[in-house]
Amino acid sequence: MSDDRLTAPSESVTAGSGQRRANLLGCGLIGGSLGMALREHGWHVSATDLDLETQSAAIAEGAADEAGLDPSAELSIVAAPVGSIPALAREALSKTDGVVTDVGSTKQAICAAIDHERFVGGHPMAGSELDGIAGARPDLFKGAMWVLTPTEQTDEHCFSVVRSMIRLVGAETIALQPDVHDRLVAQVSHVPHLTAAALMNLADSSSVEHRALLRLAAGGFRDMTRISAGRTTIWPDICADNDHAIVESLDRLIGALSSVRDLVERRDKAGLTELLENARRARLNLPVGYGKVGTIAEVLVPIPDRPGEIAAIATLAAELDVNILDLEISHSGEGRRGVMTLIVDEAKTERLIGGLIARQYHPTMRELDPGDD
Repeated sequence: MSDDRLTAPSESVTAGSGQRRANLLGCGLIGGSLGMALREHGWHVSATDLDLETQSAAIAEGAADEAGLDPSAELSIVAAPVGSIPALAREALSKTDGVVTDVGSTKQAICAAIDHERFVGGHPMAGSELDGIAGARPDLFKGAMWVLTPTEQTDEHCFSVVRSMIRLVGAETIALQPDVHDRLVAQVSHVPHLTAAALMNLADSSSVEHRALLRLAAGGFRDMTRISAGRTTIWPDICADNDHAIVESLDRLIGALSSVRDLVERRDKAGLTELLENARRARLNLPVGYGKVGTIAEVLVPIPDRPGEIAAIATLAAELDVNILDLEISHSGEGRRGVMTLIVDEAKTERLIGGLIARQYHPTMRELDPGDD
């Protein structure tokens, strides 16, 4: 992206009084939806895109107030293909003093390439069958999971800014280490997409000889292959960035399919029944979110005032399946220490406290009323 694209917005708009401001670097489905959601909450959004028609469409569709990079924005969101994210993020870091985050679906290579205290890696687990700015909508993230991947370099204030924005647009946050994110997403997102594409191509090649085949495609086939209709241009970069995890997950899938093949070839009805019943049970128990929170609790964790504490504790909570509803850090006036305050579901505090103690922290807990300010 050339410098003339990232021009500052006009002074007449910049001269607002206290309005929160954000930059969008990329105005496709995710970036456009974020812009719409933030504007609904009163933010002023400036947008840039390598495709000037898309940039103009973002303004016309209500995803942005104007074109250009706002140097006074407190938050810049890079919503571009993963191969373009490091360069765009570094540009935003150099031209603004605010926080920078991204929405790329791979994280390890991106976080390693940027490694800046004001950068917070992110990945919203949301999408649509519609593509680009035409598919953007402000409620895209409501109820979605949004992964954050803080590192030892991540500034605590920057993490909080991104996390607050995510909750503002209706998503729930979970923190993972970048490499853990990539392994998990390979299994639940990348490999399913590639599998759907392979299955769709297999059916398409068969339809040359059997024209009725695709007309007979029923609900199950359509459900399994729906994601193969998504945008294709992002996948070469994703596969290149996350090749090791994807290949490992594909190998496991191939092994599982080979086992299924053997069951069918042996006409092993009992084995097939066990496999299908286990899959059915697992699918019915698939979590759809953190669920409704009842009584909440405040967990206080004394921490040394050093880089990496947010990343360590937030990722521990994710590993323990504990949703952090809110987070705050208070710094001590004496010495290099502080206290991290975590608001969590009271039912899971014992699990979290046990995990913290195992990591040599010394937490305390206080029960709160969900209606407390």
